[in-house]
Amino acid sequence: MASSNPAVVEAAGQRDELAESLAELFANVSVMVRGELQGTNNQLALLEKMNDRVAQEYSNYGDVAAGLRVFVEQLNKKSRGFDEYVSQIDAIDQQVTEFEAVVSMLDKHVALLEKKVKSAYHISSSTQ
Repeated sequence: MASSNPAVVEAAGQRDELAESLAELFANVSVMVRGELQGTNNQLALLEKMNDRVAQEYSNYGDVAAGLRVFVEQLNKKSRGFDEYVSQIDAIDQQVTEFEAVVSMLDKHVALLEKKVKSAYHISSSTQ
Protein backbone atom coordinates (compact mmCIF):
# COMPACT_ATOMS: atom_id res chain seq x y z
CA MET A 1 0.00 0.00 0.00
CA ALA A 2 2.82 2.21 0.37
CA SER A 3 3.53 3.21 -3.04
CA SER A 4 6.62 5.17 -3.58
CA ASN A 5 5.88 8.22 -5.52
CA PRO A 6 9.13 9.62 -6.84
CA ALA A 7 7.90 13.22 -6.51
CA VAL A 8 7.06 12.72 -2.85
CA VAL A 9 10.43 11.09 -2.16
CA GLU A 10 12.23 13.88 -3.97
CA ALA A 11 10.28 16.59 -2.08
CA ALA A 12 11.06 14.89 1.24
CA GLY A 13 14.75 14.74 0.28
CA GLN A 14 14.71 18.42 -0.61
CA ARG A 15 12.99 19.22 2.70
CA ASP A 16 15.64 17.26 4.60
CA GLU A 17 18.40 19.05 2.68
CA LEU A 18 16.71 22.43 3.30
CA ALA A 19 16.28 21.63 6.98
CA GLU A 20 19.95 20.63 7.25
CA SER A 21 21.01 23.82 5.46
CA LEU A 22 18.83 25.94 7.74
CA ALA A 23 20.12 24.14 10.83
CA GLU A 24 23.71 24.71 9.63
CA LEU A 25 22.91 28.38 8.90
CA PHE A 26 21.41 28.89 12.34
CA ALA A 27 24.37 27.12 13.96
CA ASN A 28 26.83 29.32 12.06
CA VAL A 29 24.87 32.49 12.91
CA SER A 30 24.78 31.35 16.52
CA VAL A 31 28.57 30.84 16.52
CA MET A 32 29.06 34.24 14.90
CA VAL A 33 26.78 35.98 17.45
CA ARG A 34 28.55 34.19 20.32
CA GLY A 35 31.91 35.34 18.93
CA GLU A 36 30.68 38.92 18.65
CA LEU A 37 29.27 38.81 22.16
CA GLN A 38 32.49 37.29 23.50
CA GLY A 39 34.52 40.03 21.79
CA THR A 40 32.25 42.69 23.27
CA ASN A 41 32.46 40.98 26.65
CA ASN A 42 36.29 40.96 26.43
CA GLN A 43 36.30 44.66 25.53
CA LEU A 44 34.04 45.46 28.46
CA ALA A 45 36.26 43.44 30.82
CA LEU A 46 39.31 45.32 29.56
CA LEU A 47 37.51 48.64 29.97
CA GLU A 48 36.53 47.69 33.52
CA LYS A 49 40.15 46.83 34.36
CA MET A 50 41.33 50.12 32.85
CA ASN A 51 38.71 52.05 34.85
CA ASP A 52 39.77 50.27 38.05
CA ARG A 53 43.42 51.11 37.38
CA VAL A 54 42.65 54.78 36.66
CA ALA A 55 40.45 54.97 39.77
CA GLN A 56 43.30 53.51 41.84
CA GLU A 57 45.76 56.01 40.33
CA TYR A 58 43.44 58.94 41.08
CA SER A 59 42.94 57.58 44.58
CA ASN A 60 46.74 57.62 45.01
CA TYR A 61 46.81 61.21 43.75
CA GLY A 62 44.15 62.06 46.31
CA ASP A 63 46.26 60.52 49.07
CA VAL A 64 49.30 62.51 47.93
CA ALA A 65 47.24 65.72 47.76
CA ALA A 66 45.87 65.11 51.26
CA GLY A 67 49.40 64.55 52.56
CA LEU A 68 50.60 67.74 50.87
CA ARG A 69 47.69 69.68 52.36
CA VAL A 70 48.63 68.51 55.86
CA PHE A 71 52.28 69.37 55.20
CA VAL A 72 51.37 72.88 53.98
CA GLU A 73 49.16 73.44 57.02
CA GLN A 74 52.06 72.43 59.29
CA LEU A 75 54.41 74.78 57.44
CA ASN A 76 51.91 77.64 57.73
CA LYS A 77 51.56 76.99 61.47
CA LYS A 78 55.35 77.02 61.89
CA SER A 79 55.57 80.18 59.78
CA ARG A 80 53.02 81.91 61.99
CA GLY A 81 55.13 80.86 64.99
CA PHE A 82 58.12 82.65 63.46
CA ASP A 83 56.19 85.87 62.79
CA GLU A 84 56.93 87.15 66.31
CA TYR A 85 60.63 86.46 65.84
CA VAL A 86 60.63 88.10 62.42
CA SER A 87 59.07 91.26 63.87
CA GLN A 88 61.69 91.24 66.65
CA ILE A 89 64.46 90.86 64.08
CA ASP A 90 63.00 93.75 62.06
CA ALA A 91 62.93 95.92 65.20
CA ILE A 92 66.54 95.00 66.01
CA ASP A 93 67.54 95.76 62.43
CA GLN A 94 65.89 99.19 62.71
CA GLN A 95 67.70 99.85 66.00
CA VAL A 96 71.03 98.78 64.48
CA THR A 97 70.47 101.13 61.55
CA GLU A 98 69.74 104.00 63.94
CA PHE A 99 72.75 103.05 66.08
CA GLU A 100 74.98 103.06 62.99
CA ALA A 101 73.76 106.56 62.17
CA VAL A 102 74.58 107.74 65.72
CA VAL A 103 78.01 106.07 65.58
CA SER A 104 78.68 107.77 62.26
CA MET A 105 77.76 111.16 63.73
CA LEU A 106 79.93 110.48 66.79
CA ASP A 107 82.80 109.41 64.56
CA LYS A 108 82.57 112.68 62.63
CA HIS A 109 82.39 114.63 65.89
CA VAL A 110 85.43 112.78 67.31
CA ALA A 111 87.33 113.46 64.08
CA LEU A 112 86.48 117.16 64.40
CA LEU A 113 87.56 117.18 68.06
CA GLU A 114 90.82 115.45 67.13
CA LYS A 115 91.49 118.15 64.57
CA LYS A 116 90.77 120.85 67.17
CA VAL A 117 93.03 119.16 69.74
CA LYS A 118 95.85 118.72 67.23
CA SER A 119 95.38 122.29 66.11
CA ALA A 120 95.39 123.54 69.71
CA TYR A 121 98.42 121.39 70.52
CA HIS A 122 100.31 122.78 67.53
CA ILE A 123 99.36 126.29 68.43
CA SER A 124 100.44 125.89 72.06
CA SER A 125 103.71 124.18 71.14
CA SER A 126 104.56 126.83 68.60
CA THR A 127 103.94 129.63 71.13
CA GLN A 128 106.29 128.25 73.68
